[in-house]
Amino acid sequence: MPTRAFIFDMDGLLLDSEPLWRRAQIEAFGAAGIALDDEACASTTGLRIDEVVAYWLAHPERSNDKAREVNASTLRQGIVDRVIELVRSEGQLLPGARPALEDAARTGLPLALASSSDVRLIEATLAHFELRDLFARVVSAEHDAFGKPHPEVYLRTAGELGVVPAACVAIEDSLHGVIAAKAARMTCVAVPAADDRADGRFAIADVLLASLELFDASRFAPRDER
Repeated sequence: MPTRAFIFDMDGLLLDSEPLWRRAQIEAFGAAGIALDDEACASTTGLRIDEVVAYWLAHPERSNDKAREVNASTLRQGIVDRVIELVRSEGQLLPGARPALEDAARTGLPLALASSSDVRLIEATLAHFELRDLFARVVSAEHDAFGKPHPEVYLRTAGELGVVPAACVAIEDSLHGVIAAKAARMTCVAVPAADDRADGRFAIADVLLASLELFDASRFAPRDER
């Protein structure tokens, strides 16, 4: 079946946001009495922020008495607020991100963004880097019943595009995202971070790239649509 749409993830794929997320989480959880470090934050990469908050609140061995009084919603909002602040002050696109989007757009096929991040973070990021006009649809899993690795956000994105999931190419960086894309029966291009490239589980992706600089949209577009 020919490709009819490209669907891009955002965090860790287009935006070098994982260091920003880790800093925001370490600060916010620390203030709430829950001690996290970079390794702990890395273990929840790809999960929706409400799921991250719930996960660590359920780990009493990392918390003290102060953590028992934490409001999960307030903690989540504070982390997202801090990430937005960091994106605007020091956020950077990853190498090849803008050229990859422009390359995909040149095929004439629609582009969508499917992210686990909150809508306000997505919109703030796209506005800051002037990327919003490249996407026909921008979809957040914020209010879905499940975040990635559940395929719901990908299935919903395909539906909004009016394209069957099997005709979509999803571009992801995290293992949770790759699992979600494959569960939706999409072709998946995985671009894992350097520290994750040796993880054999990424073999479920159809294409594995070291960088978005190597992305070639024409590889997927039908000849009559190139």
